[in-house]
Amino acid sequence: MAENNPAPIASDRLTAVSPGDAPLTPASSGLVPPGPVPLTPASPASVPLTPVFVRLKLSLLRNGLRQSSGRAVAYIASAVIALLLAAAQFLGLFLLRGNEHAGTLVVLLTALLALGWAVMPLFFPGGDETLDPTRLVMLPLRPRPLVGALLAASLVGIGPLFTLCLAVGSAAATAHGAAAVAVSVLAVPLVLLVCVALARAVATANIRLLTSRKGRDLAVLSGLVIAVGIQVVNFGVRRLGEAGGLAALDPAASLVRWLPPASAMGAVESVGEGAYGRAVAQLLLTVAALAALLYAWQRSLVKLMTAPDGSTLAAAEPARKESGWQPGRLLPEGRTGTVMLRSLRYVWRDPKTKAAWVTSLAIGLIVPLFNALQGTGTIYFACFAAGMLGIQMYNQFGQDTSAFWMVALTISSTRDAYLELRARALALLVITLPYSALVTVATAALLGDWQALPEALGLSFALLGAMLATGALASARFPYSIPQDSGYKNVAPGQAGLAWISIFGGMLGGALLCAPVLALAIWIHVSGADEWAWLLLPAGAAYGALAAAGGLRLAAPRTAARLPEILAAVSKG
Repeated sequence: MAENNPAPIASDRLTAVSPGDAPLTPASSGLVPPGPVPLTPASPASVPLTPVFVRLKLSLLRNGLRQSSGRAVAYIASAVIALLLAAAQFLGLFLLRGNEHAGTLVVLLTALLALGWAVMPLFFPGGDETLDPTRLVMLPLRPRPLVGALLAASLVGIGPLFTLCLAVGSAAATAHGAAAVAVSVLAVPLVLLVCVALARAVATANIRLLTSRKGRDLAVLSGLVIAVGIQVVNFGVRRLGEAGGLAALDPAASLVRWLPPASAMGAVESVGEGAYGRAVAQLLLTVAALAALLYAWQRSLVKLMTAPDGSTLAAAEPARKESGWQPGRLLPEGRTGTVMLRSLRYVWRDPKTKAAWVTSLAIGLIVPLFNALQGTGTIYFACFAAGMLGIQMYNQFGQDTSAFWMVALTISSTRDAYLELRARALALLVITLPYSALVTVATAALLGDWQALPEALGLSFALLGAMLATGALASARFPYSIPQDSGYKNVAPGQAGLAWISIFGGMLGGALLCAPVLALAIWIHVSGADEWAWLLLPAGAAYGALAAAGGLRLAAPRTAARLPEILAAVSKG
C-alpha cells in the first residue's frame, strides 16, 4: 500500500516538505493538485510540549491499566483509599479551624508531605514511567521546555491530587480573613509545585542509581521504610499524648514554618495574624525554593542527556585488586564453609534475601526498643528479635530458585543433606546469635532490668534453636519459589498456601517446641525461686542447641528423598 500511495507524511515537527523537494504533480502521484506546495516548516520551539507530555502520561496510565485486570483493580482501589484519606484529612483540618495550634499542625504536616515526595521516588521508581528521562535522550528537546512539560505531566496522578486536597485543607484551617484567603490561593499551588518539583529533581539526580541493581535493592527495601515510619508515628503520637497535645510541637513548628514548602502555609497563618512582612518573606522563600529546584532539575537533565553512562565506563576500567583480607578464610573448610559463604553472599547480594534480612533485623530491634522507650515494654519483648530472625531459616531452598539443581547434584545421601542444612543454619547463626544477644542487652539497659537479663537470653536462645529446627523441616516439606522478576512479590502464583503453612505452621511449632523452657521459667517465678533464674541461660542455650540439632537430623532424610519435588517447587518463579 505504501509503494502505490507515496503521499507526504505529516509530523508534529514538520508540517510540509523541505525547500529542496520538488512539488508533486498529478502525473507523479495522481493525488496532489498541480501548483507549488506552500512551505511552512515548523521550528522545534513552535511545537508546544506540555500538551504532548500530558497526553503521554494519560496514555501510559491507560495502557498500563489495560495490561491486566488485577493491575486495574489495584489502581482503582489505591485511588479510592487515597481519596478517602484525603477527604478525611481535609475534614479533620477544617474542623481544626479556630484552634490555636492549627498552624503548628499544618506546617508540620506540609513538611512531612514534602519529605515523602522527596523519598518515595527512591523506593518506587517504577511507579511512574515518565520519571526516567533517559527515554527522551534521542529526541531533539531543549531542557527548559522539557522541564515545564514534565512538571505539567507530573501533576497528573493520585499523588498530586492527594497533595492538593491536603494543601487545601491546610489553608482552610489557617486562613482567617479575606487577605489570608487571597494568599492561600497562591500558597496551595506553590506547595503542590514544590513537592512535585522536589520529587522530579531527586529522581532525575539519582536515575542512574534507580536503574541499577542498588536501585532495585532500594525498591525492595521500601517496606522497611514504611514499617519504621509507622513505628515512629506511633511513638510520636504517644509522646504527644503524654506531653499534653499539640502544644509540645510549637518549638519545632516555629522552625519548620521557615522551610519550604511549609513556609507557604506559614504565610497564610502570618497574614491572618496581621504579620504581612513575615508572610511576604515566607512566600518569597517558597518561590525561591521552587526556582532553585527547577534549576537543579534542569542541570541534572542536561548532564543526564549529554554525559555518558558511568556504568559503561566502569566496565572498561581494569579490575580492582582484591583485598588481602577475606572473611571467607575464617569459615571452616569443606562443604560447611562453602555453603556458609554462599548463604552469606546471598544475604549481601541477592535483593530479595537482603530485603528479608534487613526487615527482620530492623523490626526485631524496633519492637522491643520502642516499647521500652515508651515505658510499656518488658525484657521478654527481646525474644521478638530471635523470632523474626529465626524465620529466615524457613524456605531455605526457595532463595536458590531454579539454580537449586546444582545443589541437588551434590546431595547423594542423607549425610550430604544434613551437612547442607547444618551449614545453612550455621550461616544464619553467625548473624542471629550475636544480634539477638545485643537486642536483649539493649532492652535490659533501657528498662534497667539487669536481673532478668540471663533469663531473657536463655529464652531467646531456646526460641532461636526451635525456629531453626522447624525451619529446616518446613524447608524440606513445604518449599516454594520466590519470583525474581518483581520486587513486590515474594511467592509465586499458586504457592501462597505453601508459604502460609511453612511460616505460620513453623512458628506455631517453634513456640510449642519452646514450651519446656517457658514452663521452667514460669515455675521458677511461681515458686519464688528467683535466685535460680540465671540457670535459664545455660538451660535455654543447651535446649536450643539440642532442638536445632534434632530438627536438622529429622529434616535431612526428607530433604534427600524429596530433591526432585523441591527443585520443581522452587523453579516456578
